[in-house]
Amino acid sequence: MFFLYTPAVFVIFGCLVYYHFTRTFKYWQSKNVSGPQPLPFFGNIKNYVLRKSLTAEILKEIYDEYPNEKVVGIYRMTTPSLLIRDLDLVKTICVKDFDNFEDRGMELSKKGLGANLFHAESDIWRPLRSLFSPLFTTGKLKSMVHLVSERGDIFVKHIKQITEVKKDHEVYSLAQKFTMTSIFACIFGLNISSDSDLLVEKMTRINELSITRTFAQDLDLLYPGILKRFNFSFYIEELGNFFVNLVRDSMQAKNGVPSNRKDFIDLILEIKNQGDILETTKTEETVKLIDSVKLTDEVIAAQAFIFYAAGYETSATTVAFMLYELAMNPGIQDKLISELDEVLDRHDGNITYEIINELTYMEKVFNETLRKYPVTDIQRRAKANYNIPGTSVTIEKGTIVLIPTLAISHDEKYFPDPSKFDPERFSPENESKRHPCAFIPFGTGPRFCIGMLFAKIQSRVCVMKLLYHFRVEVCKNTPKTLSFDPQHVVPAPKGGIYLNIIPRK
Repeated sequence: MFFLYTPAVFVIFGCLVYYHFTRTFKYWQSKNVSGPQPLPFFGNIKNYVLRKSLTAEILKEIYDEYPNEKVVGIYRMTTPSLLIRDLDLVKTICVKDFDNFEDRGMELSKKGLGANLFHAESDIWRPLRSLFSPLFTTGKLKSMVHLVSERGDIFVKHIKQITEVKKDHEVYSLAQKFTMTSIFACIFGLNISSDSDLLVEKMTRINELSITRTFAQDLDLLYPGILKRFNFSFYIEELGNFFVNLVRDSMQAKNGVPSNRKDFIDLILEIKNQGDILETTKTEETVKLIDSVKLTDEVIAAQAFIFYAAGYETSATTVAFMLYELAMNPGIQDKLISELDEVLDRHDGNITYEIINELTYMEKVFNETLRKYPVTDIQRRAKANYNIPGTSVTIEKGTIVLIPTLAISHDEKYFPDPSKFDPERFSPENESKRHPCAFIPFGTGPRFCIGMLFAKIQSRVCVMKLLYHFRVEVCKNTPKTLSFDPQHVVPAPKGGIYLNIIPRK
């Protein structure tokens, strides 16, 4: 008798599953918001879930399909989200109405590295931001330039050695080696290039855990907030333990007293010695205690991890993409090298913060690299119901809004012939004609990337050191076009970038 009902049970179960994974798919239609038709379970991000594309690439396709819309309704798996196309609206959300969009909407457990500046919700983010912002002022970072420059000298020595054997090399992995050693020198005062092979092997493992996509990230898209609800994180315990132990060892090595290196741990110890409780202000008129953040080893480790993960990978990809474009555009490379030679020769090859700012053409080249290969899209979550200015659309509390930087930076309306690599897009004259939110590689508004200035210093020193001694050229293995690796959390070149590295005469 049981077998007679088995088909009916399967049909009912199938219907329930189908309903569960399509139950939200009338949301944007009910609000008269245009958008692509979603697929059961996947929504509009099938290729992302199947590890075939990055979210940025999918959002660009959708962005291009709706050129006349200010906003587009999409579904990240079953979760309704709003794609923002209008730049005035981008500015309103990120700046004017920031108080309603403080959170990124990536809820993690506060344990296991979750209480970091990137993922933290506003109640934790605000005091953390106020606490750690002084570490990233111009004055503090000036003192770190020599640390980065020292790593640059070691990097050049390594390049000289490997180019004696062969000329063609994979520059993305080379850039990773530089940024890894630079970040760890600036955070922990750690010279990993001269440490044991075991540590290098360990760091390779840590890198994989930091930048590779995980099932937990997909689960959080399917059921937003589930990781925080069950006290989970994107990051496994091994990663958290590594950074907590590294922080403890670094502070113990300094005996709890700042040294003269002025690395991250030194600056943390300066703050820690001044007191562990931070008071922040909500408005200019009223001083209000938002929260208190005790500088435990776990809190420090969470910030050290996110500074490492963001500064290591994003700087490495930017440098690699830039070297690729310079090899593909030798005239631009010649002009950049000419500027480098003039400035560095005038200062006897010594790199300081002030010298970096003299390199105006290099700034244009880096900006054009970030324009063509932005490191991430921008995500915000509404803290309350919100009327989208200029539309009849009201989004509900908790709705995620997405600002597609890759799509915007390849929109011909703002950047004609967007596939062309043209640093002159960032001449003062051209920049003055463009909407300020057409180019926001580090975000905009109060929650812009706190490590922006450090990332600029690190990536520029790397390129300065390299191009002062070498030039890059295409080789037989250089890809004609670049594609992104869908296994990474940020855009990275799939298969690497092979170039000839030629010593300059």
